[in-house]
Amino acid sequence: MSNLFEPFVEGFVRKKKLVMAVRVNIMWFRRDLRLHDNAALYHSLRTGMPVVPIFIFDKYILDDLEDKDDQRVSFIYLALEKMQEQLLKLESTLEVYYGHPEDVFKSILKTYEVECVYANNDYEQYAIDRDDAIAALLKTNGAEFKPYKDQVVFEKGEVLKDDGTAYTVFTPYSRKWKATLNDFYLKEYPTEKYFSNLYKQEENKFPSLNEMGFKETKEKFPSAEFKKDLIKNYTETRNFPGINGTSRYGVHLRFGTISARQLTARVKGLNETFLNELIWREFYQMILWNFDHVRKGSSFKLEFDKLQWRNNNEEFDVWTKGKTGYPIVDAGMRQLNATGFMHNRVRMITASFLTKHLLIDWRWGEAYFAKKLLDYDFASNVGGWQWASGSGVDAAPYFRIFNPTLQAKKFDPELRYIKKWVQEINSFDYPQPMIDHEFARKRALEFFKKGFN
Repeated sequence: MSNLFEPFVEGFVRKKKLVMAVRVNIMWFRRDLRLHDNAALYHSLRTGMPVVPIFIFDKYILDDLEDKDDQRVSFIYLALEKMQEQLLKLESTLEVYYGHPEDVFKSILKTYEVECVYANNDYEQYAIDRDDAIAALLKTNGAEFKPYKDQVVFEKGEVLKDDGTAYTVFTPYSRKWKATLNDFYLKEYPTEKYFSNLYKQEENKFPSLNEMGFKETKEKFPSAEFKKDLIKNYTETRNFPGINGTSRYGVHLRFGTISARQLTARVKGLNETFLNELIWREFYQMILWNFDHVRKGSSFKLEFDKLQWRNNNEEFDVWTKGKTGYPIVDAGMRQLNATGFMHNRVRMITASFLTKHLLIDWRWGEAYFAKKLLDYDFASNVGGWQWASGSGVDAAPYFRIFNPTLQAKKFDPELRYIKKWVQEINSFDYPQPMIDHEFARKRALEFFKKGFN
């Protein structure tokens, strides 16, 4: 166990061991950073046993983050502080740890007599492996691991074809999803009824961001408030990056600071296009669960993994810096680098440019977005990149190649977005296009045809 880890686990445990021998349930928060309408929290409290809420800053994840000013860590920290304010009013506290999950639970098992650990499902491969390891550890100590559905309305095999197989095309999946939906699936979990079962103890002090090797970001985070008027007009505004036409709920859905059930219930009947976007999110989570090769980093269409991508490092670097000479592409990359956000229409354009104009493996772009996006979600990001490259489910075919110039004229006709992020657009400082579109289009068509033969 590392020195950084000890003050927040071992020291905490030694102090409490002297006064405790109580049997409890543990509520392990992960992608569900809220007390209201939380499935696992509800089920843990409803047992009547004292519930100890915990969160783990996972060193396996944090150690891989190159940017120590990572906005996501700050976002999580602020969400935890908000939860802590609520818990303190209830005479309880959130126990926050910094370390490897196995080590944390070994220490918790020394502190408490644990009946069950409650948590909400996560469908990424690392999370599945982590939860299996924790479940095995708990079992050897006479405890149980109980996972629940929370971050989606429908999960795993709840929306399948009539023959019992998983959908791979969005439109029929969305039809079945809507046909299956009823009020039961959108019913909120009344956690507040059982808050008296939270374990009563004095405040547990969090490890600071600095102690974990991170800095607090200066960026302001999107609001989680329900934006009724924006959602009503979403169909007409969503494709134009120069206006405030999207909800920016992505980061809140990613970390569970808003409930997917609650948001779906509010959107249903208000705007069908927005509802479809929520269903796309669930579609990609379903794909992740049912097709383990996608979960492990392969293209859904495995023939794409045989392609000999050009993978030119210098060209990739130009793309990441937003200096391609295509203003809509460059604006998107600069927005991403500066803010951790990129408009969804522009995500499609930049991804298409990298994979089809430059013939660089979609995984390179997906990994770069994974480092930068505040709302990064593995399922949606992989799904989007595979869609743009033609390698995924219900994907744009390989021969559909966005023309960045025409995309800019259509979706940013007044150059509001482009001029904000590419201020040198009309000067000699702005580079010429790094590649001619027609040349790139023809080369891409030949590349894919040859690669699949």
